[in-house]
This record gives sequence, structure tokens and C-alpha cells, in this order.
Amino acid sequence: MKTLLLCCGTGCIAGGSKDVLEALERSIKETGADLEIKIKSTGCNGFCENGPIVKILPDDVSYYKVAPADVPEIVSSAKSGQPLERLLYRRDDGVRIKSQSEHPFYRPQIKVALRNIGTIDPADIGDYAAAGGYRALERARQMTPEEIIAQVERSGLRGRGGAGFPTGRKWRECASYANHPKYVICNGDEGDPGAFMDRSILEGDPHSVIEGLCIAALAVGASKGFFYIRDEYALALHHVRLAIEQAREAGWLAACGKGFDIEVVRGGGAFVCGESTALMASVEGRVGEPRAKYIRSVQRGLWDQPTVLNNVETLANIPVIIAEGAEKFAALGTDGSKGTKVFALVGHVRRTGLVEVPMGTTLRDLIFNIGGGVGRNRTFKAVQTGGPSGGCIPGSMLDLPVDFDSLESHGAMMGSGGMIVMDDRVCMAEVARYYVSFLSGESCGKCTPCREGLRRLLEILTDVCEGQGKPGDVELMRGIAEAMRGGSLCSLGKTAANPVLTTLDYFPEEYEEHIHEGFCRAGVCPGLSAYVIDPSACTGCGLCQKACPAGCISGEVGKAHAIQAAGCAACGSCRGACPSGAVHVQKKAVVS
Repeated sequence: MKTLLLCCGTGCIAGGSKDVLEALERSIKETGADLEIKIKSTGCNGFCENGPIVKILPDDVSYYKVAPADVPEIVSSAKSGQPLERLLYRRDDGVRIKSQSEHPFYRPQIKVALRNIGTIDPADIGDYAAAGGYRALERARQMTPEEIIAQVERSGLRGRGGAGFPTGRKWRECASYANHPKYVICNGDEGDPGAFMDRSILEGDPHSVIEGLCIAALAVGASKGFFYIRDEYALALHHVRLAIEQAREAGWLAACGKGFDIEVVRGGGAFVCGESTALMASVEGRVGEPRAKYIRSVQRGLWDQPTVLNNVETLANIPVIIAEGAEKFAALGTDGSKGTKVFALVGHVRRTGLVEVPMGTTLRDLIFNIGGGVGRNRTFKAVQTGGPSGGCIPGSMLDLPVDFDSLESHGAMMGSGGMIVMDDRVCMAEVARYYVSFLSGESCGKCTPCREGLRRLLEILTDVCEGQGKPGDVELMRGIAEAMRGGSLCSLGKTAANPVLTTLDYFPEEYEEHIHEGFCRAGVCPGLSAYVIDPSACTGCGLCQKACPAGCISGEVGKAHAIQAAGCAACGSCRGACPSGAVHVQKKAVVS
């Protein structure tokens, strides 16, 4: 029996995997191979930019960028056992590789939270059970709450939602309170730009998160569980609801105590509702605003009752810890950050996708070994970690280990796991402006330091990027950032200035150029940039001319081209299209 695993995560669906699925079903039916070949729709395979992805078992052959037209040949190759060379991944040295175990993107990864994704059908509880699913819950039922919590504590698991709070400590404190009912919540309100870790787990392996939530309920004595999932995550919502119904029918929810059940609540898209108390207010039907932390949610959370809230990835790790032992999990990672971490590796990196590596893996390994580095003729400049409230780490710190404490000590943060790679075409002042703009719109407005601080930072950064910056702006931004950090009510305001502070610390020369020289070296800020073509480097290929939306580039094929400054919008399309690096940025001439 051959099994064709087709990635049907959101990324591959956008690339046409549903059409590939229909073509596979039709082809197998027409060739009469339905008894020999089984098709399985899986969650995200990780290597998103090369989807749709088809993996053939037991041959261990993977095909990338599959189109419906490729299906007849794929079915034939599955039957014959002969790989289809043209759809195999080609390494930089030109060698085609058939197995993901040989793939430079997959080979360095160690998958714990993502252990089943890409191999099981997320809509089939039987498939999850065959992979060892609910074995941990069965074991947890034979343990006391104290034994469960002690196991989680020994594992060293810290929350994967951003703060990194020890999971076992949170469970222990909640369990210590005698008042009932108690609640457990899964935070699936992933709102960071460029992040899709939790979504992929919910889409591809929802039962692992349900199992983790059920074990949490046993540990703290909860009578009800909730999934809080962003409304935009349609496929995740569908799969979670289906999985809950299957788990309910199979008796796994009832195994957590009389009357225990799980409810799904859809988030309205407010970034601040990723914060625990704001999320709980939203679940209760109130405006999603955070409250002061002098009373912890484990004591008075949902409806003022003891509540444990963990994010998706945290809960997905729980069954592994209970089933395989805390020591095995704790053997991975660093002293202060145990286990693995899932990252969404995106931006100016050659191999984008979903990555899981041990804590302590360096930025260099993530970006260059797994991600393949930045594009040709480009230089790595920075990586933004931890979402909008994270920091920008420069190229000089590529050997920094990625763990909670190392990132925080350099002004960044782990966050939920977003990692945006940036090359030399990025303006760091504009990056700070973008994130402050996002956070300004997402602030709930409840506390003055966050609300007004973000507005003022945005005004200053906008002036800087438009060439209206003034001496003293840098010092003023630092002062505002410190006021926000010390006076904001929740973590959104306390960390919101991280993009500003890290770009000021690590890229001060760019602010200096913007404010005092009226120049944007990246060519991103239109009022401070002018594009020119070096005639000695121009090959006359004409690609810049085709890419120019303003039609202001002239020249004949085979001869040096030129940009007409009067019509240039400084969009940078010409530089992106130029294969020879002939397009350069210079200071824009001031017209008197």
C-alpha cells in the first residue's frame, strides 16, 4: 500500500492543493489504483513557499510545487517506485534529493510540537490515535494532579506565547485554590504579523492541543475548557470544532471529570486580546481590555474563578512530556529554556516556512543553515523576533542563541515565534515606524502611557521617515519608551517600544542620516532617496525598464539605461529587478 500525503495547510491551499487533491482522486479512480494507493490530506508540511507538497510513503519521496497537471505522472511514479526527478527539490549544488531527511530545510529540525503535522489527517481521530494520540491522557488519568504537575515542572516547559512563564508553576498555583469552578483556556489568538505557528498546529494536529488541554484540566481540577481562536483562522476553527466533537464522542472529554466539556470562542481580531486578562474579558463577552496584575488569573481569572491559560504550542508539548517523560523533553534546549521552539521564518530569506528547533539554536543556524540565507546579491541586515513588540537584532549578533533569556538581554523577545528576516534594502527607521503604527492601532487605549506614548512615537517616526526629523528626536523617543515601559498596564505597552529602542541601539547611523543628512541609505523613504543607474555596471538587459511603474527609465537593449529623476517615485522596483546590481541609492537633490 502506497500513501500519498498531500499538504492541505492554508499556505498550500492558497497554492492550489485542493485542485491537486481532486486531480489525485480522479486519477486514482480512473487508473483503478484505489486499492493500491491511499490519499491523505495533512496539515502544513512546513516548507510553505514550495507548496503544494506531496509525500509518498513508504518510498519517502517528496515533490514540491505540485500542479494538477503533474498528478498522472505522480500516480505512475508512486506505483512504479521510480521518483519523478523534475518535482524533487534541487539543492544549491544542483543535486536533486528525494527524502526530507536529506533536505537542508528539514534535516536540522527536531519536531516535538509539530511531531504529527504533515503525517496525519487532522480530521481523523483514528489517525491521531494510531500515532500515539490520547495515550498521554490515559496515563494522566492514572496519575494524581500532584504527579502531573510535578512532571510538567521537571520538564522545564515555559509558556510559548511570549512571556515564557513556567507552565508547571502556573498549574500548581491554580491547583492550590479550593474555589470552584475552575477553567482552562487555550490561547489561539495569534496576531503577530508574519506569524502562523499556532494556526498551523490547530489546522494540522488539533487533537494534540485538545489532549494537552484535557491534561491541564485534570491537573488543576477544571470543569470546563475554552479555545479562543481568531475568527480569520477559518480552517483552524473548522478542524478544532471537528476534533472536539470527535473527542467528545470517543469519551476523552468525559475522562477529565463529570460534565467536563470544551467550547470554542472566536476572537474578533484585536491584537490586545492575546494578553491573558484581555482575552478572558473577551470570552466573558466584555470589551477586551487588560487589567492590572496584582491579582493573578490563576486565582481570579475567567468570571473571577481560578483559570489556567496556555497558548497552542505550550499545550501541544504536554502530551509528549506526560507520555515520554519530563527528562526526555528537558534534555533538549538550554538550562533556562528547555525543549524546542516553533518559528515562522519569513521575510528576505530563501527558504521560508515553519521551523522547529531546540532552544538555544543560533540565529545563524536558523537563518542561514535552515533558511538558506538572504537572496543573491543581498546582505543580511537584521532579524525581527517576537512580533510587533519584539526587537531587531543586527547581523553582528548572528551567533546569538535563540532562547528566552538571551533575546531579552539584547532588547528583543521570544514572543510567540515570529521571525522576520531583513536584508540591506530595509530602512530600520521605517521598520520601527511600521510596528509602532500597528501597535498604535491595536492599543486598547485604557492606559495613558501606552495610548499616548505610541501616538507620539508614531508622530516622531513619521517625521523622521519623511525628512522632517529634528535634533533631539532620538532622546525624546528614548524618554517616551522608558515612560511606557514603567507605566503601562499590560505587556503590550511595556514592550511596544522594543522595535524603536533596538533600532536606535543597533542602527543609530540610520537615524543620524535621516535627521541630520536627509538621506535614507536603504532607499525606502521616498522624500530622502533618489535612484540612479551606474552605466559601467548596467548590462542593458531592460528588466528595470519593465519593472518601473512610472515609466521613467529609458535605454536600449544592450546599452546602459538611465532613470529620469523627474518622474521617479523612488519605489525601488528597478533595484529589485536589476540582476547586476547597477541600481544605486543616493541622497535626493533638494529643489530650491
